[in-house]
Amino acid sequence: MSYDNYIEELTNDISLCIENMGCQPILFVGSGLSKRYFNGPNWEQLLKEMAALCPRIEADFVYYKQTYRELVTIGKIFSDEFREWAWRDGKSSFPEELFSENAPSDIYIKHKIAEYFGAITPKRLEDITNEQVLREIKLLQEIIPHALITTNYDPFLEIVFPEYTPIIGQKILRTNHASIGEILKIHGCITKPDSLVLTTDDYENFGVKKKYLSAKLLTYFAEHPLLFIGYSAEDSNIKSILSDIDEIISTNNELIPNIYLLEWDKDIEQKALPSREKLVSIDSHRSIRVKSIVADSFEWVFKAFGSQGQLEKVNPKILRSLLSRTYDMVRYDIPKKTVEVNYQALENALNNEGELAKLYGFTTVSDPTALNANYPYNLTQIGECLGYNHWNPANQLLEKIKMEKGVNIKSSDNKYHIRVKIGKSYFSKYSESTIPILKAVKEGQPYSIEI
Repeated sequence: MSYDNYIEELTNDISLCIENMGCQPILFVGSGLSKRYFNGPNWEQLLKEMAALCPRIEADFVYYKQTYRELVTIGKIFSDEFREWAWRDGKSSFPEELFSENAPSDIYIKHKIAEYFGAITPKRLEDITNEQVLREIKLLQEIIPHALITTNYDPFLEIVFPEYTPIIGQKILRTNHASIGEILKIHGCITKPDSLVLTTDDYENFGVKKKYLSAKLLTYFAEHPLLFIGYSAEDSNIKSILSDIDEIISTNNELIPNIYLLEWDKDIEQKALPSREKLVSIDSHRSIRVKSIVADSFEWVFKAFGSQGQLEKVNPKILRSLLSRTYDMVRYDIPKKTVEVNYQALENALNNEGELAKLYGFTTVSDPTALNANYPYNLTQIGECLGYNHWNPANQLLEKIKMEKGVNIKSSDNKYHIRVKIGKSYFSKYSESTIPILKAVKEGQPYSIEI
């Protein structure tokens, strides 16, 4: 089997997964994506950059790796050195407000991390000149994910997905809706330096709250296709995310069919074809099986995850606001009786397919091509199907239905008729079902209307 066959098989598998689950993917994004698109650092490289900034960190980085082993411990050591430097010879290198008694003691290294990422992260996509990178980013955008979850500190995802709302650190625990159109920054963001999860103290704090975060993420694992980008199978962040939920989403070491791990290998086409599965070791006693994708270009992968076609004119920010406001209304406003509720109208909307969407100002048409397929006729064309050469006789038949049955087909969106807004004007379109009804009216035959 060739690598092209491998691409075809995985593309079909991804498309089938998305189709069967019936919802948009969730993207988990690690530092590898930032490294790919603007040469951002991984965790160890970031600590090396910080060591070069602080005069009190004198030994080579290898010394700290040899002595302390764990990067979180090194982060704590470096944080202490930055604090000592800031309060002594380095005071002029930090803003005055960081020297208040309320400022956390680790804010000095986090401030420098924020400055560092602020300097290297592109301010806009136009600043990127690599054509392959730009093609990949465009295809990444076209996935239109339900949400993104990242352990990255940098604001690059906010540039790629400007319509998505960043939720930083502990604020994630206080969001009560389904997080559509959000970038969940679980390790903090440089826009709020004190939110960064960096040191042993930070990770202990994060570990206490991680169970609650995992509970919130469980819905994603159960209901959405998931793509991990910018992580390796050995990444501690992946193990941390999966560790609290593996018993719930996996039984008897079965493959989890909706989780994909994407890894980059520039020489993959010259190697033996990679395995379709990856065993992720959670700890010394547990592991979890997920689907594996290995690629030297992410273009075909992102195209596969956007295989359902770009959702036309969908604004994730509006959808998020709608969901948030609906949640608040049901959770707070209705119980407190600060709004009036027509329960009969709500019950009717819930029990009739398509009616709930109309309450929100939506139609239930999935895309413009489906609208044209379901409502292909204007009234002139309906008249022609009935043997007339003008729209008016067909309109008179509609008026006759209104008088005889008390039903105005043109007053609502229904199985026979829909109003379509184009610019500032509305146009009526009619379905195939309209023709036999009007033909029966024309010929004086019995008929019934089902709105």
